[in-house]
Amino acid sequence: MTTSPESVIQEMEASGVEHVRLGAVDMDGVLRGKYISLKKFKSALHTGLGFCDVIFGWDSADELYDDAKYTGWHTGYPDALARIEIETQRTVPWEDGIPFFLMDFYTEDGSALPVSPRQALRRVTDLAAGQGFVPMFAAEYEFFLFRETPHTLHEKDFRNLTPLSPGMFGYSALRASAVSDFLRATLSALNAFNVPLEGFHTETGPGVFEAAIGYDRVVDAADKAALFKTGFKELCGREEISACFMAKFDASLPGSSGHTHQSLWDLDAKTNLFHDASGEDGMSDTFRWYLGGLARYLPELTALFCPTVNSYKRLVPGMWAPTHVTWGIDNRTAALRVIRGTSGKEVRVENRLAGADANPYLAFAASLAAGLEGIAQKIDPPPRIVGNGYEGVPDGLALPRDLFEAADRLAQSEMARRWLGETFVEHYVISRRWEAREYNKAVTDWERRRYFEII
Repeated sequence: MTTSPESVIQEMEASGVEHVRLGAVDMDGVLRGKYISLKKFKSALHTGLGFCDVIFGWDSADELYDDAKYTGWHTGYPDALARIEIETQRTVPWEDGIPFFLMDFYTEDGSALPVSPRQALRRVTDLAAGQGFVPMFAAEYEFFLFRETPHTLHEKDFRNLTPLSPGMFGYSALRASAVSDFLRATLSALNAFNVPLEGFHTETGPGVFEAAIGYDRVVDAADKAALFKTGFKELCGREEISACFMAKFDASLPGSSGHTHQSLWDLDAKTNLFHDASGEDGMSDTFRWYLGGLARYLPELTALFCPTVNSYKRLVPGMWAPTHVTWGIDNRTAALRVIRGTSGKEVRVENRLAGADANPYLAFAASLAAGLEGIAQKIDPPPRIVGNGYEGVPDGLALPRDLFEAADRLAQSEMARRWLGETFVEHYVISRRWEAREYNKAVTDWERRRYFEII
């Protein structure tokens, strides 16, 4: 991969590039961006460019937060300094190979902008490196696919949608094969976009699929996770298919997860420090303490794994999502699933709390911060569960029940403020409380059906 500005520019001039596509991820994990001319790109590559900081001052519906301190009407929504992250260079094969780069945000003095989700992850990653660790992460997403376009979704008011395939048919060779031309073309395009998938299969539910993204160093893995969601949606749209990453699309169906797989390696990224063949269950002390930190701090950090009001409708018993802090060996009813694999390289923990709606930068940052705090404090995990993780768990290990509670827990978390930064935590809490208040104003179909006639 080309890494110097001069060589990038020479390469583009030689290939006749006229425009470049840029993107950056907001608080909700939504990719925002623009197309710029090659001339503008040459300038921005050296000096950065202005990008309106409103992307950190509004929600996923472009509604402005009413009490944010970082930006707002009181600041006039000025430009933030955006720098092109040259190491994220890739091309978009479904757009005739146009060059694409991610941006990140900085203050005028060149330091990291504290409210940027990507910068929050880089902050924790740098702290990990200072302790001798290279975090390796991967995301896997579940999602619903519908034979709908943006226009038909709105015309139908998001009701009575046509799924890509009918019925409950997890791991179905038949259903996947029926759309194999679309799937193989999509997987090939994502691979060319430097977002390679290790696996892709149907899940249980009409039109439900799961994609497992290849593991990588944590920031690169988060970049790939964020770009997967947008890139996949763009590819689906070209086939008049819509992808839904809501945590809970239908009350009668399982939710959509955004599980994160994680491990710590040495600074050469050659040795998995979670593995110890002589340790209990093949786990090193480093792994046990990391797991202990995750278990201790999941309730305080839930708002980062479950960022919408819809997230908490996924966290119900018997629906493949956790309701309490638990861990187990290869146990999919636990919040934290320890995977031993067949070799030392595969030893890892899967955080099953995060939904498909999570911002990958923040889900990764929260997991890593909790694990590193566990190592620093040598926190032992609670007793592991065997069997059904929904039964016999003490109430004291319960996860937050809604976004209000989760935001309050995060606001009170001294650990989160140390690892993610005071400014970030304050801003993120404001954004989640806003999200919860917006929901409280809504009148739902459920309320109409329940109360309209009888009350």
